Formats: sequence, C-alpha cells, structure tokens
Amino acid sequence: MAGAGVASRRASEEIIRAGRVSVDGELVTDPARDVGEHNTVTVDGNRIAEHSAELVVYALNKPAGVVSTASDTHGRPTVVELVHSRARLYPVGRLDADTTGLILLTNDGELAYRLTHPSFEVDKTYRAVVRGAPVSERALRQLREGVPLEDGLTAPARVTRVKPDTLEITIHEGRKRQVKRMCEHVGHRVIELQRVRFGPLRLGELGPGKYRRLSEREVSLLRGAGRGRPSPGAPGRRVSGSS
Repeated sequence: MAGAGVASRRASEEIIRAGRVSVDGELVTDPARDVGEHNTVTVDGNRIAEHSAELVVYALNKPAGVVSTASDTHGRPTVVELVHSRARLYPVGRLDADTTGLILLTNDGELAYRLTHPSFEVDKTYRAVVRGAPVSERALRQLREGVPLEDGLTAPARVTRVKPDTLEITIHEGRKRQVKRMCEHVGHRVIELQRVRFGPLRLGELGPGKYRRLSEREVSLLRGAGRGRPSPGAPGRRVSGSS
C-alpha cells in the first residue's frame, strides 16, 4: 500500500486495522498479511496496484496556520492542498500549525518510513526565536547534553546561538513539540520556530507557501540519510512531529 502511494507505512497499518482493506475479496485486519502479484488488494472497494504511481517527493515551505495532514476535520488549510500534483501525496512527519519551514510530501511510503522511523536517526534542524534573551551558556550546555522531559531524557542536540534570542537546534528524535519543550525546560519559551533542514536537504530560498519537486539526486541523498537501521518489526516512537 505504501509503495502504491495509498498512504505512509504507519497510516497504511491503521487503514488495515480499521477493516478498510480486502485481499481477494477477504477482509484483512492484520498488517503483516503477505500478498503477491497474483493477489487483488482493495481499499474501500477500490483496487490498488503495486507501484502503480510514479514516486515523487516535494519540498514545501509551510506557512503558519497550515496543518501537516492530508485533510482536516476543522476545515483548516493543509500542506497537501498547497502542492499541485497528480500523485496522492502525504506529509513526511509533522510540524505544528504555528511552525513554519521545510516539510516533505511524497507518495513513496518506503522513503517516508526511512525518514521518520527513530532508528534511522535522521537529523532535522530548527531555527528558534525565544523569550528571555540572551540565552546563557548554561542553557546551551543543557540542550547539548540532553534535557529531562516527561517522556524521557532527550538525546544530545547540536545547538548554535546565532543571535542573542535565536538558536539553531539539530535533533534526530521526533517527539511531539520536542524543540519547544526543550527550550522551555531551560527557561526560554519559543515564540517563532522554523525548520530549515531535513536530513541533507535545506530550505534555502524557497518562499513561504512555495514548493518544488526534488531532483533524483536529492531523493537519492534522502534515501541515504540517517545512521541507524531498524531490525524487522523493531518498535519505535511514533513520530508526531518535533516542532
């Protein structure tokens, strides 16, 4: 399903468990069910074909107020609506509605899995404007060494103070609101947050609300991003977004 561009791997698992998928006319709720070329797979009654869609990746500079989902029950604008493509796209990970900057959209489930699974440790860099400037050396040291949050100690981050009130923070985890919570823990509330890099890809001069399709070389670099490799069936923290 991920390879056919239906949804990301994690979203596909949820679709299967919800009873929306059939194999050869039989309802399937186990994501581990094996299928082959001879099987007919349908989602909500619509047949899908393995690798039937061209795999594409887009970079978008997400504006504030836009949500990082394919659809929104509250009628808010979504990142998918901003990218005009024939492919059925979904965002790679999430940014909070008030966070701006680089987000990727694709129909390549395997790539999305690699970029978001915590075992691969793909770096993301954020530029945070904070209250209570200047940020002290003590606070910078805490961020670099890891800070205790309610869901555990964070991994060491790379942190640069580019202005008295502005930090660039590179992390490879994907905890919910992680950068904001880290800064709040050391006494500096985030008032503006922008993601400026995802793996090897930088936001660059892409304007707010603008997008571009990535080149084959850029996609190849993304496929090689990160360090770890999860073992089959490896558990991982669900990536909700780290802004």
